[in-house]
Amino acid sequence: MKQDSRSLKSMKARTPISMLTAYTCPVARCIERAGIPVILVGDTLGMVEMGHSTTREVTMDHMVYHISAVRRGAPQTHIIGDMPYNSDNDPDSALQNARLLIEAGADSIKLEGPKYDVIERIIAAGIDVVGHTGLTPQTSVNFKQVGNKAAEAERILQDAAGIAGAGVFMLVLEHIPSQLARDISAAVDVPTIGIGAGPHCDGQVLVINDAIGMGDYWPPFSKQYAHVGEIIEKVATDFRQEVEQKLFPGK
Repeated sequence: MKQDSRSLKSMKARTPISMLTAYTCPVARCIERAGIPVILVGDTLGMVEMGHSTTREVTMDHMVYHISAVRRGAPQTHIIGDMPYNSDNDPDSALQNARLLIEAGADSIKLEGPKYDVIERIIAAGIDVVGHTGLTPQTSVNFKQVGNKAAEAERILQDAAGIAGAGVFMLVLEHIPSQLARDISAAVDVPTIGIGAGPHCDGQVLVINDAIGMGDYWPPFSKQYAHVGEIIEKVATDFRQEVEQKLFPGK
């Protein structure tokens, strides 16, 4: 049964929530068969799929395309669609763009930072929202851990409380110290989903390309459960050699 915002919110401090990203139909189909309750179609696709150095090159057209593909692969999984850079600068344009993601197949949308008026406007229109604080890749100058200094940690804690208060049903905490994530998780009444935020969150999310070892570099807080990139390279090498030796396709 597909989870909705209410059922996911009720899992706080009760059932750990697993979440993976997906960008294509075949991968989404595999994730759904594995029983993962939530798929994030993240703007990380700009880096892990499109080859950019940041997420800021991702557009609404990109997100709509990938969300629709993932929905076809995972019809029974709750899908969160990321609001790309500059798509949520003000409440009016943010609502218009959020509707496009929902129409593409998302069940809810995610946006970065303490944009309280934007969050409230989208929720008032009947669209569920996931918040995101800590490291916010769309506006960060690097990908180093944040929240190590007392003032910065306090600011992130206050942002988290404000985002939760604006009405989100879930909150992503990215690349912050474990203790800060623990403090935030205790302070807000919605599930926290960690990515590089330690073990004290209510759930965890990984970028699927990191989890399957698809690429040349993975964040220090990720885990590789396989190294699919090596398999693809071997298949391509074997194929090339067989073609060159006239072994493929055979008789």
